[in-house]
Amino acid sequence: MKCPFCGYEDTKVVDSRSADGKKRRRRECTNCGRRFTTYESVEMPALLVLKKDNSIELFDKDKLIKSISTAVKKRPVSIEDINNIVESVESRYANGNQITSSEIGDIVLVNLKKIDQVAYVRFASVNKDFNDVESFIKAISELKSGSDE
Repeated sequence: MKCPFCGYEDTKVVDSRSADGKKRRRRECTNCGRRFTTYESVEMPALLVLKKDNSIELFDKDKLIKSISTAVKKRPVSIEDINNIVESVESRYANGNQITSSEIGDIVLVNLKKIDQVAYVRFASVNKDFNDVESFIKAISELKSGSDE
């Protein structure tokens, strides 16, 4: 680790502990003797999303949060619930390198169904590309009967 003060390449770790899911290391430069702190975190492999039009893009956590937030707008769903849904997507595919947008939508729908049925129908209408009233009626009927898609 390069010293940020003098640029010397050799530093030693004085203290190491966990902080917010990262490794906090207190370091000391062996040249100038000044101390500084670094944070180390695990870099997850990039998760690629295969879209319906067969294009591929990087998984964007913020984009998923935004779409779920739109579905739960003015509903009794907490930010924590939204973050838990996004984390369930990330953790389920942490070791994989590709996921389809449909798989992401299905995971979100399973979680929303448990939390808020109105938000579930809102999200499903976009995710499942509802294009008529019958699609909404079918989704609501499935909710009432308790069956899965």
